[in-house]
Amino acid sequence: MDRHDGPPPAPELVIDLDRVAAAFRTLTAGLPGVNVHFAMKSNPHPEILALLHALGCRFEIASATELDALLAIGADPAQVLSSNPVKPIAHIARQHAAGVWRFAFDSEDELDKLAAAAPGAAVLVRLAAHQIRSGVPSEGKFGVDVDAAVTLMLAARERGLRPYGAAFHVGSQMLLPHAWRAPLRAVAYVMNKLAAENVFLHMVNLGGGFPARYAGRTPPMTDYWATIGAGLAQLPYPVAAVCEPGRALVAEAGRLRANVIGTAVRGGRRWAHLDVGAFNGLMESLETGNQLRFPASDSRGSARRDRFHLTGPTCDSQDTIMFDVELSADLRTGDQVYLDGTGAYTTVYASRFNGFDVPAVRCVTGVAIETSDNAAYCG
Repeated sequence: MDRHDGPPPAPELVIDLDRVAAAFRTLTAGLPGVNVHFAMKSNPHPEILALLHALGCRFEIASATELDALLAIGADPAQVLSSNPVKPIAHIARQHAAGVWRFAFDSEDELDKLAAAAPGAAVLVRLAAHQIRSGVPSEGKFGVDVDAAVTLMLAARERGLRPYGAAFHVGSQMLLPHAWRAPLRAVAYVMNKLAAENVFLHMVNLGGGFPARYAGRTPPMTDYWATIGAGLAQLPYPVAAVCEPGRALVAEAGRLRANVIGTAVRGGRRWAHLDVGAFNGLMESLETGNQLRFPASDSRGSARRDRFHLTGPTCDSQDTIMFDVELSADLRTGDQVYLDGTGAYTTVYASRFNGFDVPAVRCVTGVAIETSDNAAYCG
């Protein structure tokens, strides 16, 4: 049957659960003694959550709704971190009632809410991270300087809360392992200042930011541990260490299959329009100014190659995924384009803008998905 006869298959995101498990084992081996709490915002698919729970992974949430998904798989709320520094008071109350007892904050207003809705809870102050540009810049919204952090922790004690720890986040897709150096020095400063006030912390939250492989290699986990391990060793006294990876655990497990719905030549450049774009699955294309490069291949696999601008199905010109992507020169309507590294922050951001469907999600095990090793890295 000709590829243009009949409707094309619906766009689909396939998640290789074996790769999720392998990523978890790699991360935990690379960060010895650091408890991993999956940032479920990156991909809260129930099968992913259940797998990670079975492997002994813990979780980090931003809302009571995310906690509901964890309760559904039997996760222990006492092992969950509530890391959103600003939360609706109703969400605080629901989380606390369910058994969550550790909450991040970075303001006196949040302390007032926590004291009212989660009396006696343990709190982690969010520090502003040293500004080093990450692959997916995400910092700047939260965090305070070290002296403000000390003041806030003493204020927490006055409100009957437990000053429990310090947290920071260096930015998503961080390719510079030394980015953790300055924040850990800041944590040490806060710990020393609080110790003088007879307040001793129990935890440092290293945040997320550990990268996935997109259009190139990432530093080995040993490089990250060299910085993190040294920083932890230099703290004034031992504390528990946790991290909150999302992308690093699920991104490389995903392959997005999209259909070519049209091609065109404009201004001498070739365009391929797909039935999945920035607004219904690939919002990080916009967030990064089209700098995040998903390894791409296509169903034709032709030896003759050409470069295409990949764009989505909507009538918005911003709905463009990547520029100058090498694909089969004879790519046409009805073909499929495969985008690897799409297991994180895809369907969770998706909307039905202009009425186009979001990709279906299918999890698989025991089936090797041909991923980036066989795709074109576009840089």
